[in-house]
Amino acid sequence: MSRRRFKQSESLRDRLKAFAADLHEKAIKVAPGPERDSLIKRARQADTALHLEEWANSPGLQPPKK
Repeated sequence: MSRRRFKQSESLRDRLKAFAADLHEKAIKVAPGPERDSLIKRARQADTALHLEEWANSPGLQPPKK
């Protein structure tokens, strides 16, 4: 079987920002409770992933020296 492959039209950074913003907006609209807590947790995870992605692709990051 072959995989279906496609190119992303947006960068990972843009997709993570949009995903986190969408979750934050949904969390604001939901009444306090487990569902809201879950949305906030997922938004924080997306924010953390965004920061890690930015750090990993930063120009200051150097490969290990041999």
